[in-house]
Amino acid sequence: MSPEFDRLRLLWPDHLGLARGKYLTPAKADQGTAHCISLFTLGFDREMIPHEGGFFWKGLPDCDAVYDDADLRTGWQEGTAVVIPDITRGGRPVPLAPRNVLKDAIEKWRSHGLEPMVGLELEGYLFEPDGAGSWAPISTPGAYVYGTGTAVDPSGTIDEIMATANDVGLPLESVNSEYDNGQFELTLAYKSALESADDAFLFKVMAKEIAAKRGLLLTFMGKPINDRGGSGFHVNLSFRDDEGENALEDAEADDGLSEFCRSAIAGMLHHHVGMTAVIAPTVNAYKRLQPGSLCGYWANWGYDHRGVTVRVPPARGRGTRLEHRVGDGSVTPHQGVAAVLTAALLGYEKGYELPPAETLDCIERASTDVVTPPSLEAALDALEADSDFVEAFGAGFIDGFVTVKRAEWDRYHKWTTDWEMSEYLPFL
Repeated sequence: MSPEFDRLRLLWPDHLGLARGKYLTPAKADQGTAHCISLFTLGFDREMIPHEGGFFWKGLPDCDAVYDDADLRTGWQEGTAVVIPDITRGGRPVPLAPRNVLKDAIEKWRSHGLEPMVGLELEGYLFEPDGAGSWAPISTPGAYVYGTGTAVDPSGTIDEIMATANDVGLPLESVNSEYDNGQFELTLAYKSALESADDAFLFKVMAKEIAAKRGLLLTFMGKPINDRGGSGFHVNLSFRDDEGENALEDAEADDGLSEFCRSAIAGMLHHHVGMTAVIAPTVNAYKRLQPGSLCGYWANWGYDHRGVTVRVPPARGRGTRLEHRVGDGSVTPHQGVAAVLTAALLGYEKGYELPPAETLDCIERASTDVVTPPSLEAALDALEADSDFVEAFGAGFIDGFVTVKRAEWDRYHKWTTDWEMSEYLPFL
């Protein structure tokens, strides 16, 4: 049964990871609504960067936000229901919309008789005003890793986020403080891939709005503080076959992993460099992707090893899963999940060779010299060079994404930063 509401809030993820949408009255909700498709040409600075898919030179026409009443959810604002619409034009999915890309990736797996199952781990920092017009991590002098309660959440903001998630049916399973003060890990339930991404997308919007209501800022930016750890987006995945069994498992294998599982890992490693831009989509993300950061810097995999890109947790049998650890906290969940599923699919279809499991520490040493690109610019170059990944992920999305992100890099490259002022101004 659809929830009762005084207004309907449409929320959907764009190419920047922002939650676009509209509020609609109940009468208008029955009629549907449209948005300008050229918003897919926008950068964070609101400048339009023309590209073919954004129809900038063709009059900035509309695309449609379509949904089924059965998909309406209870929202976290009083009297407000929420829905994630499909973004279409002329009755066809818009290739630039990350949710459409994920749906396409899921259908490709289904054509092989496999259903992707996903659980997502989010990391973010809670900031408070610093008194000088900016933000600083919340003051928690008694905080510690794997902390709970007032020692790590003195304002009760995380408590309210957890309570609200429960009230509106967003399946937040666990929360704890991370290694650094003010940082939290927030883990959502394992579900089918689209359900999981939808839940994580709405959860991020809700959690940021709860924090903002309290005068705080919850940020999922990958590396917001120079001397503290980064925030990632970890994709845990498995695949259910037609009999409902976990395709990653093989009880007869020495390590309990099927040949299919090995091929999926091989795909993620083979496209490690090419896919980085899609899952680490900001200039800032590359401050996090560094050696010794436990973030999937190297193209490697290992058994219960947090220093690798693809970690194989110890659970076996139906609980066998893979954890992909490269994703930046800033990536929109649909885009991040689609990238990991696409790379794994290519491994399954093309039969890449899987290297041996990592046994070195991944703090100072690893068994491979294949690493994530050093900057957004280099990552975009690598993405365009990985033609197999581009074709499988969606060339229409990649064309628009790269166009907008190259403009983002150019703005950064020309911008005088605080570091430059601090480093040079006193002397030059």
